[in-house]
Amino acid sequence: MIFRSMKRVVTLLLQATVAGLAAAFVVVWLRPEWMRVPESQPQLSAPMSYADAVNRTAPSVVSIYTRTMVSEPMIGEDGDPLYRYLYRDRRVLRPRAGLGSGVIVSSEGLILTTAHVIENVDNILVALFNGEVAEARVIGTDPGTDLAVLKIERTGLPAASFDTSARHRPGDVVLAIGNAFGLNHTVTAGIISATGRGDLNITAFEDFIQTDAAINSGNSGGALINPKGEVIGINSASLSQDMGAQGISFAISARLATEVLREIVEYGSVRRAWLGANVIDPPLIRLQGDAPPNGVQISQIYRDGPAWRAGLRPGDILLTADGKPVGSAREFAIGIAEQEPGAEIEFLAMRNGQRFITMVRLIQQPPLQG
Repeated sequence: MIFRSMKRVVTLLLQATVAGLAAAFVVVWLRPEWMRVPESQPQLSAPMSYADAVNRTAPSVVSIYTRTMVSEPMIGEDGDPLYRYLYRDRRVLRPRAGLGSGVIVSSEGLILTTAHVIENVDNILVALFNGEVAEARVIGTDPGTDLAVLKIERTGLPAASFDTSARHRPGDVVLAIGNAFGLNHTVTAGIISATGRGDLNITAFEDFIQTDAAINSGNSGGALINPKGEVIGINSASLSQDMGAQGISFAISARLATEVLREIVEYGSVRRAWLGANVIDPPLIRLQGDAPPNGVQISQIYRDGPAWRAGLRPGDILLTADGKPVGSAREFAIGIAEQEPGAEIEFLAMRNGQRFITMVRLIQQPPLQG
């Protein structure tokens, strides 16, 4: 009896197994894709080399060498005291050399660089990627952004490609190319640390990309590029290690640099509108329980300037310009400067909690000191 029961159980198990295998065979036959093993998603990885990006842009980066004749005492501070006394009124002219970099922006020989590289120099020589050397002349400078445009008498030059978008993000890989310490076409790598840096007191109009790519002496005016080999900034400055800083460098954004380039090439200088007032971001305080207003506060105003004639005074807060929020103080200053002289702007302002509207007619900005 027990044997028959076990035999029946085994028979049922075998029948179930055969039925299952038959069903699986039918499923595989009709739906073979159900048996495919899903492919693993490819893992994103950084490229092994950025040589292609460098090779694309390096021919467009030039080395700049400057010479300035300076008047100095005939006998220096470390000279013999007797000779220093005898020749104390004698002065001589001696050459002083300088280094920098630049970026070719047109095949006809236009070069973009930083203004402090060529400021008050007597001679400018430009060394090209192919080893040729040409004398350069200044087309125009802009102290407000520390940019300058040079011209050399060459044609058929490789012009750099610029990326003027604002899509750059902290963490993006960048490379700096320049004439570091006279070592032409030196390449350093890093990432973007921050974008839209302002209030650094480096220039009057600031839109800097901060990076940890090394920007050494001689790199100023060179190219900051992305992995595609597009110029996203013009290398400008770095904080010294004497200050305790490490890996803090700045490049002028390509957006601002190309706008200045266009103005200098077309007009010989940069035309900027002027409000006649300096603004700051208002202090984060609460007045009578209200949240602080979103706007910029006038910190200084120039008597008889456009803002003064429109009735604005120090301490006033500008809330909107032509119905749009004014943004931060840096954004506001750049936005005003990019207007055409003669443009009229309607401001919604606030003074002592009272709002009022005034119309300001902008004028040409007075010359900035270098």
